Amino acid sequence: MAHHHGHHEAEHTHQTAFAVGVALNAGFVVIEAGYGFLTSSLALMADAGHNLGDVLGLLLAWAASRLAAQPPTWTHTYGYRRGTILASLASAALLFAAVGGITWEAIGRLAAPQPIEAMPVIIVAAIGVVINTATALMFMGGHKEDLNIKGAFLHMAADAVTSLGVVVAAIGMMVTGWLWLDPVLSLVIVAVIVASTWGLFRDSFQLLMDRVPQGIDLTEVSTFLASLEGVSEVHDLHVWAVSTTENVLTAHLVVPRGADDGFLQHVSRMVDERFGIHHSTIQVETAAMDCDQACETAL
Repeated sequence: MAHHHGHHEAEHTHQTAFAVGVALNAGFVVIEAGYGFLTSSLALMADAGHNLGDVLGLLLAWAASRLAAQPPTWTHTYGYRRGTILASLASAALLFAAVGGITWEAIGRLAAPQPIEAMPVIIVAAIGVVINTATALMFMGGHKEDLNIKGAFLHMAADAVTSLGVVVAAIGMMVTGWLWLDPVLSLVIVAVIVASTWGLFRDSFQLLMDRVPQGIDLTEVSTFLASLEGVSEVHDLHVWAVSTTENVLTAHLVVPRGADDGFLQHVSRMVDERFGIHHSTIQVETAAMDCDQACETAL
């Protein structure tokens, strides 16, 4: 009961973080893009484009988080939990799409640098540092356990860093007069976006393909199950994720003497405690299956 209560509180905190984060960042995107256009700062407009992608990413993550809370139905027996994985993947894809346009514009600006009004750029970007840092901190509590929340955290943290970079570049242009700093910084921002997004894209794609979740060693799981009293063999062992926070296990255990409900409950509890696998389906057999009849994926 305490675990359920804690999960409910964490979910409420995340919903609040999404609402505040979307509102703050959407408002800032409008301001940043406007000042970027007025001051001819490509770095500021590039950062605004990055922030816009993050707002869309936050909206996707927020919608997926709400859907994941819906109860299962007869047609969707796991509910809509996999939507959190799709949202993480879509968020990464949006950012990858944005970097192409930024890169093209930056290369053109390198060939023909344009002057910018440095002081307004510094002020607007500094505001961005504060907003993005505050938003990232709201997601810090759950970014290690939930890939969906991790995506939001990484985007906001990267935004804070890139906004800080815009401030540094604008100051550098004021001091040195080097106009090429603006497009060069835009390319640096692109590199930061790609670097921060690649891991999210990779992990989301792998979960979507039913890869064993990060942090779970299938060999260790198999060894543990085989070490249980009375178990002589483990086969048809599968572990996958139904959402960015929930993992599932199915396995066949050969127990020659048979097993009761207490044994099954013990196995499920231990698998949850040791490996963070919250839902286990165990089939007990009193004799090993014939190899020709067993599933080819048996372990």
